[in-house]
Amino acid sequence: MNTDQVKGALKEAAGKVQSAAGDLIDSPEQEAKGLAKQAEGKTQKNVGDAKEVLKDGIDKI
Repeated sequence: MNTDQVKGALKEAAGKVQSAAGDLIDSPEQEAKGLAKQAEGKTQKNVGDAKEVLKDGIDKI
């Protein structure tokens, strides 16, 4: 597991919390910010996943 995977997962979780809080307090702005943070986190996690796959492939060579 690399730092992009960890940071991405944490950012995605924080986005879910922010989105849910925005929904709870009826704030579309906070909901949107949370959804954006979720997407950013998911992207960062996917980059980390790709790095791991490449690293594993290189290690096999």
